[in-house]
Amino acid sequence: MHERIAIIAITETGIALGHSLKSLLVADGFAGCGLFSSRAFEGVETIESVPAFVRQSFGSFDAFIFIGSLGICVRSIAPVLQSKHTDPAVINCDESGRFVQSVLSGHTGGANALAGRLARLLGAQAVLSTSSDVQGLWPLDILGREEGWSVEFASPVAGESMTTVMAVFVNHEPTTLLLDVRDSLTDQLERTAPPFVTIAYRFEDVDFSACRLLIAVTPRLIEVPVQTIFYRPKVLCVGVGSERGIDSERFVRSIMAELAAVRLSPRSIRSVGSVDFKMDEQAFIAFAEACGTTLTGFAPEQLESVGLVPNPSDVVFRKTGVHSVSEASAALLSGENWWLVEKQKVALAGIPEGQPRHYTFAVSLLRGAERRGRIAIVGAGPGDPELVTVKGRRYLEQADLILYAGSLVPEKLTHYARPGALVRSSASLSLEEQFALMEQFYRQGKFVVRLHTGDPSIYGAIMEQMAFFDAGGMEYEIVPGVSSFQAAAAVLQSQFTVPEKVQTIILTRGSGRTPVPDKERLSELARARATMCIYLSAEWSDEVQFELLEHYPPDTPVAVCYRLTWDDQQVWRGRLDGLSALVRQSGKTRTVLLVVGEVIGARGGRSKLYDPSFTHGFREGHGA
Repeated sequence: MHERIAIIAITETGIALGHSLKSLLVADGFAGCGLFSSRAFEGVETIESVPAFVRQSFGSFDAFIFIGSLGICVRSIAPVLQSKHTDPAVINCDESGRFVQSVLSGHTGGANALAGRLARLLGAQAVLSTSSDVQGLWPLDILGREEGWSVEFASPVAGESMTTVMAVFVNHEPTTLLLDVRDSLTDQLERTAPPFVTIAYRFEDVDFSACRLLIAVTPRLIEVPVQTIFYRPKVLCVGVGSERGIDSERFVRSIMAELAAVRLSPRSIRSVGSVDFKMDEQAFIAFAEACGTTLTGFAPEQLESVGLVPNPSDVVFRKTGVHSVSEASAALLSGENWWLVEKQKVALAGIPEGQPRHYTFAVSLLRGAERRGRIAIVGAGPGDPELVTVKGRRYLEQADLILYAGSLVPEKLTHYARPGALVRSSASLSLEEQFALMEQFYRQGKFVVRLHTGDPSIYGAIMEQMAFFDAGGMEYEIVPGVSSFQAAAAVLQSQFTVPEKVQTIILTRGSGRTPVPDKERLSELARARATMCIYLSAEWSDEVQFELLEHYPPDTPVAVCYRLTWDDQQVWRGRLDGLSALVRQSGKTRTVLLVVGEVIGARGGRSKLYDPSFTHGFREGHGA
């Protein structure tokens, strides 16, 4: 953004800092930096005076960095200021390099961002005074600029402007954020929405009676009864076809009107494509340029590879060798085999029969942009709500439905749910009832969190759920969690792998109502004498003890761990030859983890990693 930067200094101290700053900026990728002063110094471009230089070159640089007093900076730029939309970024830095202040064009000109970057390079304090930055709010005037979003303003009241709308936002008045498409920035907006902002994912869900401002991230043209800022993300992919030599000007006007008729904003068009032998069609080139993109061509065999186009044409095939141009092109551009707008056939008005006048277009939504339902299988951790992962907590805060294993997951974890979310325990639901509930929310485009204890991959019974999701074409992700065996190590204050003693951890269960393969019987696994964490087996502790004693010494330390990290956590320690008695003493058989191994409570020994004589990739060892 800042290709040409002028650094202006006057004093010897300021010039020394200017040299350092210029070197840092060049190393950071800002090649077009110049250092200017009214005093002659080596490596400095000499100017007549600072005010004269600013007056003559204010429009020639993207940013000015003044080193010295703020007063000199302000007096120098005051006579040449024009508009916040066109003025360059202006920054002032004191001679000691302690404070870097954004003076002009904080958002639009990028002065705030540049000040923050300079502060990091200098180890200084960035000084920002724009209201949204001070409050940590989104900068609405430049939101999405780096992602290529364009911005539009609409209001039912005459005389209102973007400035008045931003005042509504920074004054924390009720605001709704409509996100009916997704990209990396919309995910960030979900995570960082301030408390006075309500998030909606469909236009029908917006409660206009409860909001003063609507912030809509959408490619759709919608009519609104409140002040609205529309952000147009680049998510539409348009395929086009036509008769050869169609009139460019009329074609562009017509297709723009057709897009408006299907309630889509041309400002959200990301790409335009057609068959490759139409790459010289001037109408297509003009349309792509009007959308701020370039025309993409596809070979006939690529277009034919798109399966199940809704409207294949034998007529088109006879003329071009492909059954679909516009729909297939849109699908290839978007990476999705479905269409927001299927093939539309249009004839240009005012063109007589016999002259080129017919064209087609189709629109697809960029892959990943559709606001589809989402499912996340989230590991809740061992019990303590603070041990859920950062991502897991964020998903709990965003979810429309939280379906949690009520018999195994503390109810406290569901307190992260946002107002209005449905929270249900799965304890009383059959598998079919759980699936029906999750599918209902998913098909509505909503976010479902299936909350499992510990880590979902360890005795989590998620395979049958994934099979159901796969069969229904429902996308899902798995968020790992902290397992109870890790919590056990923390609670027991033990290291489960110790150099030259134990380097293996076995996670297993005894053979109870669910048999285990013979090769995985405890008596077989016990041969390794590894640290063993035994799940779901307290009820059969006699058999567990008997099998382990075939290979572990009788005095091997054991721990019976009940509800690790829950409020009512309890731990009983003892020897392996007293394990079953210890379980009976506890009176617990559910949510119990049995831990066996010589490392429990062990101390002593030293790893080689930090031994002064040990050499590795980050440190050269030396004699002990």
